[in-house]
Amino acid sequence: MVIKVSTKDSLIQLIERLWKHLSQRRQKQFSLLILLMLIASLAEMVSIGAVLPFLGVLTAPEHIFAAPVMQPIIVFFGYEKPEQLMLPITIGFIVATLAAGVTRLTLLYVTTRLSFAAGADISINIYRRTLYQSYDVHTSRNSSELINGIINKTNTVIYGIFMPVLTLISSIIILVVILITLLIIDPFIALGAIVGFGGIYGGIIWATRRRLAGNSKLIADNSTQVIKSLQEGLGGIRDILIDGSQELYCSIYRNADLPLRRAQGDIHIISGSPRFLIEALGMMLIAMVAYFMTQHTDGFTSAIPVLGALAIGAQRLLPILQQGYSSISGIKAAESSVIDTLSLLDQEISEFIQNTNLKSIPFKQKIKLNNLSFRYGNENSWVLKNINLTITKGSRVGFIGETGSGKSTLLDIVMGLLKPTEGTFIVDNQLVTAVNIQSWQVHVAHVPQNIYLADSTLYENIAFGVPLDKIDKERVRHAARQAHIAEVIESWPKKYQTFVGERGIRLSGGQKQRIGIARALYKNADLIILDEATSALDNETEQAVMEAINELSDDLTILIIAHRLTTLKNCDQIIELGNSGILRTGDYKKLVNL
Repeated sequence: MVIKVSTKDSLIQLIERLWKHLSQRRQKQFSLLILLMLIASLAEMVSIGAVLPFLGVLTAPEHIFAAPVMQPIIVFFGYEKPEQLMLPITIGFIVATLAAGVTRLTLLYVTTRLSFAAGADISINIYRRTLYQSYDVHTSRNSSELINGIINKTNTVIYGIFMPVLTLISSIIILVVILITLLIIDPFIALGAIVGFGGIYGGIIWATRRRLAGNSKLIADNSTQVIKSLQEGLGGIRDILIDGSQELYCSIYRNADLPLRRAQGDIHIISGSPRFLIEALGMMLIAMVAYFMTQHTDGFTSAIPVLGALAIGAQRLLPILQQGYSSISGIKAAESSVIDTLSLLDQEISEFIQNTNLKSIPFKQKIKLNNLSFRYGNENSWVLKNINLTITKGSRVGFIGETGSGKSTLLDIVMGLLKPTEGTFIVDNQLVTAVNIQSWQVHVAHVPQNIYLADSTLYENIAFGVPLDKIDKERVRHAARQAHIAEVIESWPKKYQTFVGERGIRLSGGQKQRIGIARALYKNADLIILDEATSALDNETEQAVMEAINELSDDLTILIIAHRLTTLKNCDQIIELGNSGILRTGDYKKLVNL
């Protein structure tokens, strides 16, 4: 299930909730990153402070030589002339500058790596939680929304939350240190810079907050629509080509993609534009300070070191202010995607589903459905009502009925994909519940009408879901022989190493179905369910597939849904469903006569 995150939660509350989804290891790494930010800020402070003696020794070395703070150094090295300070102070300035650069580069590297690692953790966590949801949850929502949440919205969390928040914290720490340094150099100018620059950025943030929130919603909504339109267009390509409806699907895509790109561009403009105004104001401030300082006696000589320090301070200060502002804009723009991401992260996983120490429920006698009823939600009508049915192990049972009669729903319950709304599902006198459903499902294999085939080898498709290095290849070949597909496969040049193409596009319908049967047999299941597995095949191919099914071991219990009664002629029992219940039962001859 998905827990909806309240849109009334503040941005700080959303970030706090996101933080709780990070592992303790990641949280510790982020905490250590703060320490690196402090080191980087101190390196910045030293590099700016080193400007004063460096420019001082260039313009007036005798002043630096006479400075009290320099006396311990002069005595230690035994310097006698002001000119002797030139080399060590120059080296000191270069070292301080390089140290600051290396520290900032290290901070960028660690911040980026950690942000993307945390993003990967969140993406994996969402995917894991999604896969563990019950079947009815999967049938109730759109796959494009999930794909967008796992891929795009997780990327938005990386670029819109993790990196901006870390950049903002780093910017605040370094900003405070630079301002302290500038206050020491010249308090009046430093305070002017704080009020002037801070006021401009604060005003822009306040003025653009609603526009950023609107663009955030546009991006979250339209990114889902873009994926949905791509899935629908490419998924129905055969009909699109036949009908010539390419322009319609291009239009649908355009109507989703264009607003998305405009919103992204708008955010980029809002985030980047203040920099140009602030840079101009910064240069104006330095020019005014230079003018007033040169009006005093000995003004030029004393002004150069101060102006140099201010210029370098401003050169560091302005980009940091811009980074901080861009981070705040990016965080605000990512708000809607964070809400959607948290909804996926808050999906609950049943403790029973996560149990890996499974002991299978014994299945040696029969399956019983007692007064079983089912409907999709309390507001909908009953799909099945008061079903009483016994299926003996080793039997072949067929199910027929009109579309919507509940055939697939009934077998979904038998497979443990859906829970009965009322009644009980019992295997060998043991009640099947949410606690032991996985213990029952180890007995079950499913062959649907449309077999899903991955674009990989036949080995991997028959042993579906098994890691490549753990596939029992002899077991694969045995399953293929049982399904009467081995002769075809072994006639191909690469045999079981043959790639089947996306969704098995290189195989015929009959070949796909028999691979589906081989997959079920590889699992060593006791119960195989064929849900209209032959309805799309021609009569000759269907007969060949059914012959392969009929020749399977007598220990296997086989349940078959079919539209044609003739498909079920070899079944021990045929059940006709309709009007939410069982209309009639009997063998093939009895139902033909009826």
